[in-house]
Amino acid sequence: MFVKFFRDISKNDVASAGGKGASLGEMTQAKIPVPPGFVVLASAFDRFLEETDVGSAIESALHKVDHRDVNSVEVASEKIRTHIAREKMPKDLESEIVSSYKILVRGGLAPVAVRSSATAEDSKTASWAGELETYLNVTEKNLISSVIKCWSSLFTPRAIFYRFEKKLHKKSVSVAVVVQQMVQSEISGICFTVHPVSKDYDQMIIEAGFGLGEAIVSGQITPDTYVIHKKKLTLLEVSVSEQSLAIVRGPKGTVHKKLNIKTGGKQKLNGRQIMELAKMCLKIENHYRHPQDIEWALANKKFYITQSRPITTL
Repeated sequence: MFVKFFRDISKNDVASAGGKGASLGEMTQAKIPVPPGFVVLASAFDRFLEETDVGSAIESALHKVDHRDVNSVEVASEKIRTHIAREKMPKDLESEIVSSYKILVRGGLAPVAVRSSATAEDSKTASWAGELETYLNVTEKNLISSVIKCWSSLFTPRAIFYRFEKKLHKKSVSVAVVVQQMVQSEISGICFTVHPVSKDYDQMIIEAGFGLGEAIVSGQITPDTYVIHKKKLTLLEVSVSEQSLAIVRGPKGTVHKKLNIKTGGKQKLNGRQIMELAKMCLKIENHYRHPQDIEWALANKKFYITQSRPITTL
């Protein structure tokens, strides 16, 4: 069995489901509103390496890397990713992933998000966040190729550099892949359950922007920020930013949609919504007993949590 649904995964499954997959499973079990999904376990990637000669190609390419030399990192990355892209997914693996997708979308063609989840990920001291790739609005047609691309994103130049920097290059780092129902968020963002700048444990910060969260995570927009006092649940500060573009779903994947000043200059969440989200994020922090960096989305007036990991900068 190479696939597990979120309901069968907990925070103890980092070695097989990766940090992201384990966290989404844990929150599903804790009744946090997480969009449903499943994880293609790290053992599937290991099996793919065994059945092809990719494993030895990776080893020999990484062996030649001098991580202080950007060019050497890029050459290794290009070599490994090209090699992985050329290989075929083993048939039984492919059919297990496709049939799980059909169960998830109830036999339809609903789009999913396909997200990498490294097995050496998101501990309290290290986070692969932003090093690995995510593919949005994926359908059955490009599902398998997206899973393979997520596997190969373990070898982007950034991920290779990170691996050397964190002294993980001699350890076996594998990767699981999260396949999750796509939330077509009208508004999305991030919450830090401890103020990331002042390190004030009594304050939390919510960042919010129109469209998919990718625009905030990749730094393409400046989000609204709301500062909340955690014990009193009062709003301490509201800073509204004008947003000129939003990333939304188009007929062929995601598109950048221009926003006029009137729309882009609006406050993204109202007071009631900010408090509802703050309570949800506090529940997650209390569950994990550690400050969290949480990604959230709002669609059809409902909040969803798409990721939660420990804040590593405290």
